[in-house]
This record gives sequence, structure tokens and C-alpha cells, in this order.
Amino acid sequence: MACGITTAQQAGSAPAPISEAEVASEAIPPDVLASAVAAVGKLGDEVVLGHYQVAVQRMNPLWKKRTAQRMGGEEVLEKQLAGVAAQMAQQGISMISCKPVGKPIAYEVAPGKKRVKENGAEVDKLVYTKWLVLVPTMTQFRIFPAGAKRALVIDSTSFQVAVCEKGKNDWTFIDGANLNAGDLRGLFSTLPRDMELPPVKKHEVR
Repeated sequence: MACGITTAQQAGSAPAPISEAEVASEAIPPDVLASAVAAVGKLGDEVVLGHYQVAVQRMNPLWKKRTAQRMGGEEVLEKQLAGVAAQMAQQGISMISCKPVGKPIAYEVAPGKKRVKENGAEVDKLVYTKWLVLVPTMTQFRIFPAGAKRALVIDSTSFQVAVCEKGKNDWTFIDGANLNAGDLRGLFSTLPRDMELPPVKKHEVR
């Protein structure tokens, strides 16, 4: 789920590793970063409005499949995520805002073959087919504990992993609240082993 509401851990085996040296890389265009940030912002707006189903629909398919396998099926996963709003209300939690902040970090992932022209001849070349962008986020919650005289406001710093096929503007997401680099490398084996994810932390606003 978007904006740190809920997450699930990866299941399943990782694909065989591919050396970065084997894959043709390209510079990351600024408009790719802008597109990913805008998509995360739009997702956050939907979730703040209570449209949690949008977060389920826009969950990265690879991540959703592995999560569903771990939880006993896609129906079980969707039922659990659909109950998030009711759980938050029961606990006196409401979401004030969820927006992208800070600098996004982009990677190329998902190597695949592409027919290109080299020296006048057409050849199959191994290239990256998708963009993966780490977009830091800030979510603000209001919590009214039972018996409390006033509400608490919590700032939650996290991130979204935005994934999109190159040449398209159709982003899917992995919530970063309980994610680690190993989880991501289990899906995208060419990611750097020393990659650092954006920080995840919470603090009360006074």
C-alpha cells in the first residue's frame, strides 16, 4: 500500500544474476525523474482521499505476485489491503498528507534483448527495458488515541519505488516502509549490491 500504510515481504527465488557489463546503459533523462515524482504525488493524493484501491491497482505486478504467493493468493492480499481504512479508523488514525520530497534516485533495470543497428547490420543487443526510481516521501498522520485529550501528529519519512517500462508513462509502485535492498534485488538482480535506500523514520510533530 502507498505511503507507508502497509507492506509485505518478498517471497520466491531470485533470477540468475546478470553482470552490468553485459547490458547497454543510457543516461537517465530529467523528464523520467519528473514523471516518477509526479506519479508518486498523484498516488499520494488518491490515498489521502481514501481511495486505497488505487494503491492496490498500481502496485508493481512482480511485487504483487510475490506478495500474494506469500499470503495465500491475490484475493487474500486484496481483502487485507481493502481493510486498511477500517483498521485506521478503529485506531483513531487519519492521513493528513502524503507527498514526494527530496531528490529521487534512478536506476535502469530488467535487461532484455532489443534489435538495433550497429555498423550497418541489425543485431540483438542486451539493454535495460525499465526505469526504477526511488522517490522519498513524507506522510503526515493524525492519531487520536483512546482517552487522549488531544490528537498527535506524526511525520513519517519513507519512499516509493516507482517502476516503468522505458518509453511509457505507466508507473507502478512498491511501498518502501518495510523494504530493504535485498527485497528489490530479488526482483531486479542488476541493482547495485551497495545501493542505499532512502531513510524510513517517524517522529511526533510538536
